[in-house]
Amino acid sequence: QVQLVESGGGLVQPGGSLRLSCAASGSIFRINAMGWYRQAPGKEREMVAGITSGGSTNYADSVKGRFTISRDNAKNTVHLQMNSLKPEDTAVYYCNIDANSSILRRDSYWGQGTQVTVSS
Repeated sequence: QVQLVESGGGLVQPGGSLRLSCAASGSIFRINAMGWYRQAPGKEREMVAGITSGGSTNYADSVKGRFTISRDNAKNTVHLQMNSLKPEDTAVYYCNIDANSSILRRDSYWGQGTQVTVSS
């Protein structure tokens, strides 16, 4: 019913920038929050950035000041602008939404993941 499609990943040099996008579609009654997570090889998945329906944002300490999360409510889309990228940012990035598909049904949904590689 609810689908997330991610785009924008790729290969970039250290210090470079990428912009990730995630578009949600399907039976969406209300989106409560959207966020980005990442998982590097051999490491646990971690939250990178989140944004609530009210516009409040939160970032992992490792990306604070370099990454910016934003949303387009009309398009059910969330973005992650990543600047000053470092090799340790290399990971598969996953979009997540906390959404109601009806007034009584609330679930979490995941995108397919997009690879970000930071290397010279």
